[in-house]
Amino acid sequence: MMGKLKVTIDQDSGYCFGVEYAIRMAEDAMEDAGKLYCLGDIVHNDMEVKRLYEKGLRVINHEDLKDLQDCKVLIRAHGEPPETYRVAMENNIELIDASCPVVLKLQNRVKNAHDKMCTDKGQIVIYGKKGHAEVTGLDGQTNGNAIIVMDDSDLEKIDFSRPVTLFSQTTKSTKGFYDIKKKIEDRLKIQQAAKQEQSATLNANDSICRQVSNREPKLTEFSKQHDVILFVSGKKSSNGKALYQVCKSQNPNSYFIENEDELNVEWFEGKESVGICGATSTPMWLMEKVKKYVENIEHESLLSC
Repeated sequence: MMGKLKVTIDQDSGYCFGVEYAIRMAEDAMEDAGKLYCLGDIVHNDMEVKRLYEKGLRVINHEDLKDLQDCKVLIRAHGEPPETYRVAMENNIELIDASCPVVLKLQNRVKNAHDKMCTDKGQIVIYGKKGHAEVTGLDGQTNGNAIIVMDDSDLEKIDFSRPVTLFSQTTKSTKGFYDIKKKIEDRLKIQQAAKQEQSATLNANDSICRQVSNREPKLTEFSKQHDVILFVSGKKSSNGKALYQVCKSQNPNSYFIENEDELNVEWFEGKESVGICGATSTPMWLMEKVKKYVENIEHESLLSC
C-alpha cells in the first residue's frame, strides 16, 4: 500500500479582491430579496455559478436586461459599458454595481484617452479578448471605436501612420502585453522608414492588475516545488488559461481541471507531492475539495484505473 500523497494548496491562489467583493455583494443582496439577477456569469467558474444559482442568483444577458423592469440586477466585477446603465435607468432597474475598482479606474483612463485621441486623430488599442465582458466594457468607453488585439493578425487593424494609445485587459499576461507593445513599436519604425518621416507615437499603458500579474512569479516558484501541479479553473477563464501556462512552462506534470471529477489517477503514479493552485476566479472551497479527493487516493485506486 502506498502512503497518502502530500498535497499543498497555494495560498496565493483563489479569488482576487474584485471577484470576492462581487460574490459577497450578491450573497448579501440575496439574503434580503431571495432572488437576484446577474448580468453574465458572476465568475468564470461553473461550480461557483451553480452554488450561487441554488441561493437564488439568476444569470441574464443584455437582451434579457432590455425586457426587465422594476427589479435588481448585479453588475459583476468585469464592469459594463455606458449603454447598460442607460437601459437600467430607462427600465427602473436598480443596479447593484460590483464592478472591480481596478476595472472602473481603467474605464475612466480609456474614456479620457479616447476623448483626447479624437482631437489627435489617434487610436485606442486594447490588448485583450474580443467579446470578453471586461473588454466590452472598455470598448464602450470609446463608443465602440477601440481596436481589440490579441495576436499578430490583429495588428493589421491598426493604422501605423496615426498615434496609438495602448491599454490591456486587466487579467491578461504581462509577457503577452509587452510582446504586443514591442511588435507595435517595430511596425511604427517600419512605417517611419518607408515614409521617411517621423513615426507616429505610441503611448503604452500597462493596465494589468498587479494582484493578477504578481501571481505569475509566485506560481513559477510554486510549480517547481511539487511533482504534480493541479491547476483548478473554469475553462472560460482568460486569467486561468494564462496562469496555467505559467505552471506548465515550469512543470510538465501540470494539469488543467475544473473539478475533482476530471482527475486521472495515473498522474500520481510514483509521485510524492502535489501542488494545487488556481485562477483569480477559482474559489478556495473548490481547491479544498480537490485536495481532499487527492489525499484519499491510494495504491489500489491507481491499479484499478
